Amino acid sequence: MTTVPSLALNNGVTMPQLGFGVFQADPSETARAVETALATGYRHIDTAAAYFNEREVGEGIRRSGLDRDQVFVETKVWATDYGHHRTRHAFDKAAAKLGVETIDLLILHQPVPLRFDRTIEAYKGLEDLLEAGEVRAIGVSNFMPEHLERLIASTDVVPAVNQIEVHPYFRQTAAQQANAEHGVVSQAWSPIGGITFYPGWGGDDRRSTLQDPVIGEISKAHGRTPAQVMLRWHLQQGRSAIPKSTDPGRIAENFDVFGFELTAADLARIDALDTGVRSGPDPETLDPDRSPLVIPEA
Repeated sequence: MTTVPSLALNNGVTMPQLGFGVFQADPSETARAVETALATGYRHIDTAAAYFNEREVGEGIRRSGLDRDQVFVETKVWATDYGHHRTRHAFDKAAAKLGVETIDLLILHQPVPLRFDRTIEAYKGLEDLLEAGEVRAIGVSNFMPEHLERLIASTDVVPAVNQIEVHPYFRQTAAQQANAEHGVVSQAWSPIGGITFYPGWGGDDRRSTLQDPVIGEISKAHGRTPAQVMLRWHLQQGRSAIPKSTDPGRIAENFDVFGFELTAADLARIDALDTGVRSGPDPETLDPDRSPLVIPEA
């Protein structure tokens, strides 16, 4: 079975570079999808409290028969659970739903710049969990360079990971550079541009990266699918990527990205597709006080 290469985080913990995501996976399908992904060879599962499927992720991991230390488990604290002590309880909820004692990577889901004092306190809660050994690494998600700078200036532990929207149509060059300058791994959500064609995300005029002619030409030249080419682009540029699917065929396809190499010219052509336009939610605008999402107890 193929072994996924690992990335060394800034605290010495290693993380499989290619992970399996479950964003928008229906809870009724999640356990089966996770079990299938682990049977395929994935060893890194990414979920979040706000996905409402942590319990099913845990069930899929148990069904796999793998030992706990063989699966890298990542989840996220939602903004309504921000605060020093509230974040501790958020860990308790997540760990109970996942059925684990230790979470490998626990991250804050949003920067919430309108309430950044709470974000700072939440991150300090993560630092406590890290010191206690209840999480192995901590990080953030959707943090832009200014958010990252403010966080680092007010806390003790530099985030290990920043999970951000990255795909060929939105490279987030400035965010990736800021991450690199601080030794933070950039982790791509929507790595094959799924945000550009998911129903319910924006208008009908969005172009799917899967239909892009440049990516199509590159995929044809390598005898690979567009999704495989995009994932290979992430891996060769040093990012972590967490593709999502509940279809067994697609799960296998997205994992089969280690038997070919894109050329420097291929990478440059994909880089040039960047539109600079965000397809997902703008992290500047989230205000949990105005649209509260309550994370249920375990």
